[in-house]
Amino acid sequence: MIISSSLDYREAARRRLPPFLFHYIDGGANAEQTLRRNTEDLNNLALCQRVLRSVGEIDLSTQIFGENIDMPVVLGPVGLTGMYARRGEVQAAHAAAGKGIPFTLSTVSVCSIEEVQNQVNRAIWFQLYVLKDRGFMKNVLERAWAAGVRTLVFTVDMPVPGSRYRDAHSGMSGPNASVRRLWQAITHQRWAWSVGLFGRPHDLGNVSAYLKRKIKLEDYVGWLGNNFDPSIGWHDLQWIRDYWKGAMILKGILDPRDARDAVKFGANGIVVSNHGGRQLDGVLSTVRALPAIADAVKDELTILVDSGVRSGLDVVRMLALGADAVLLGRAYIYALAADGEQGVRHLLDIIAKEMQVAMTLTGVNSISKITRDSVVSLAPGSV
Repeated sequence: MIISSSLDYREAARRRLPPFLFHYIDGGANAEQTLRRNTEDLNNLALCQRVLRSVGEIDLSTQIFGENIDMPVVLGPVGLTGMYARRGEVQAAHAAAGKGIPFTLSTVSVCSIEEVQNQVNRAIWFQLYVLKDRGFMKNVLERAWAAGVRTLVFTVDMPVPGSRYRDAHSGMSGPNASVRRLWQAITHQRWAWSVGLFGRPHDLGNVSAYLKRKIKLEDYVGWLGNNFDPSIGWHDLQWIRDYWKGAMILKGILDPRDARDAVKFGANGIVVSNHGGRQLDGVLSTVRALPAIADAVKDELTILVDSGVRSGLDVVRMLALGADAVLLGRAYIYALAADGEQGVRHLLDIIAKEMQVAMTLTGVNSISKITRDSVVSLAPGSV
């Protein structure tokens, strides 16, 4: 099929992947209202076309956390990325490094920190959950630092797993899940050959390295569920802030009050995020939450945003509302599942081109010149 957008990559991924994997990445929590709002609200934010602005050459480069990046895009943390392509985290990290942007490795990645960082010539970022097993958290922080990681993305919006009903229907969980997954793998031969057979081992590399035993896919949901800690508070994070000497980003902020608390805590940055609509269904889309948060803390820390971003136009929209950079999740996983590292590189080329067109036609030639004057809301309820 002809691939010209992230939506094309989504369809290509749907065809290639066993349904349990496609719906795991594609779905959201409960009735998936927030999942839909994330994209719908972005689409309802119109760009303001300006003409004869002598734009000249477009510069997409910027700097975050002292790191020069070629465009304001980061590959965000996605669990089980190595199930979507053979050693998928390594392929995605290669693609990001090749395009001059950061890659963020998930706590629950298939490939370990060491495997990924040792094969990539750019320092990766690492994402960590708040977990009951503080020994694991300390161990993985030490390993990340030793591997060269200097930017920590700390996810704070997952004290309990969201209710993801699609997973039970697809075979990721629910009755006879392992049998259903096996049948789906057998009937998707390209995936079964490339990933199922030659992409092994299929375990949680970072967790297995700590426990010194393999944590397989069937243990994934149970291990996470048993280790999430709903009792966590700001004071419980202080030891991590004191221990981690690099940049620390809190991911999962949707309220200006929490953003101000992040400043008091000493975070270097936040990610305005609703976990892609996978946690609390019915909350604000990130594009609606972003402006108030930017107004509250814009000059005090770096603001990143995710959820719903599918194009370079969406990146420009988010920057206009106050983000310094954007994290991609689903969009790059679709591309990775469809065509590995090459697919991710191509997707990033598409996004860069879309940004260049959008910036030219809104009359700006650098990231710093994208402001709220570049957009206007089309929907009731101003963003």
